[in-house]
Amino acid sequence: MIYLRLIAESFRFAWQALRANLLRTILSLLGVTIGIFAIISVFTLVDSLERNVRDSMSFIGDKVIYVQKWPWAFGGNYPWWKYFQRPEPNMREFRLLDRNLTNDAGTAIFADKGNNTFKQGSNSFSKAGLIGVTYEYNKVAEVPVEKGRYFVPQEVDAARNVVIIGHEMAEALFPFTEPLGQEVKVAGQKLMVIGVMEKQGESLFGLPNFDQMGVVPYGTFAKMFDVGPDGIGSTIAVKGREEDQGLLELEYEIRGLMRNIRGLRPRDEDNFALNRPEMATQAIGGFFEVVGLAGWVIGGFAILVGGFGIANIMFVSVKERTNIIGIQKSLGAKNYFILFQFLFESVFLSLIGGGIGILLVFLLTLIPQDMMKVSLSVGNIILGLGVSAVIGMLSGIIPAVLASNLDPVIAIRSK
Repeated sequence: MIYLRLIAESFRFAWQALRANLLRTILSLLGVTIGIFAIISVFTLVDSLERNVRDSMSFIGDKVIYVQKWPWAFGGNYPWWKYFQRPEPNMREFRLLDRNLTNDAGTAIFADKGNNTFKQGSNSFSKAGLIGVTYEYNKVAEVPVEKGRYFVPQEVDAARNVVIIGHEMAEALFPFTEPLGQEVKVAGQKLMVIGVMEKQGESLFGLPNFDQMGVVPYGTFAKMFDVGPDGIGSTIAVKGREEDQGLLELEYEIRGLMRNIRGLRPRDEDNFALNRPEMATQAIGGFFEVVGLAGWVIGGFAILVGGFGIANIMFVSVKERTNIIGIQKSLGAKNYFILFQFLFESVFLSLIGGGIGILLVFLLTLIPQDMMKVSLSVGNIILGLGVSAVIGMLSGIIPAVLASNLDPVIAIRSK
């Protein structure tokens, strides 16, 4: 009970300090509010960016290795002259990998082309992407079909003219009718719509917007465009098993099979690239770390100023309540009681400043965003309140120690 009384009394003193010197307290807590706002807003933005990037990249798969002609690179000089004479992955290599791989959870080959125009009656949708895939592509990457269905093996094997279209494309081509079972025309071919994908929203960092894309069987795509060494290049995608955390076994197996398929000698360099989405995530993660560090630096200076402000409040509070401290000690209050009383008050004031900062961040997340969804996580709320509590303890420890060590006789005589 004594601890509950201690906390209640500390809150009462803190509230009295707020009411008695409202303007001074607000100005002193402003630094903590700004600091917590800066740190939590940056972390909220970074977390939201990472989440939206992951969602945008879900279409190209998780735990997937891509066999391609060109290696992915992020920043620095790109030695393109080393790669431009490499052969493109082809259907024969895909079939051999699919037949011989033992550490995979699915293998597919796909090719894509941008800037296509889809037509349906008098309606058209331009600058659309089109991707041709084999049947197991839905095992390698996510194809979120909202209406209709995914391909069946017979449609892919027979290269039938069927298509799954994006949400935005469906709205543009079929504003008043149900798209399923209807025909669209692209690149001189009529395709029957068998599915409509879920709405993805605008993607980040130049990633494809799949609301504006159509998906067709690989053979159908090859009928529409020149696929091969002199045309559109293909990509072989291999999905790793869940238990293969680092995908090292799968990567070694793919490399060995590809070198054998292409007849490379032991001393020859690979004439293919094995790319993984984690490479892009790591590159973007470096950017996020820099932004997070900047948030800590900016917020840290503001919090430092706020800490001095809270310390000032506590020193003034000790001076104003010296007589009360003397009376409490004369009635038997222990030093730790006085110490915790002022320490709780300091933490409470700091939490008020931090809570206001977090509230401001939350209000900003309510503003509608077209590019991405921004949300304040529970982890960031806990972080903000935790930092506020630590700042309150550090700011109030010296005034609390001074108050707890006051001589009761001298304290009672003070005015």
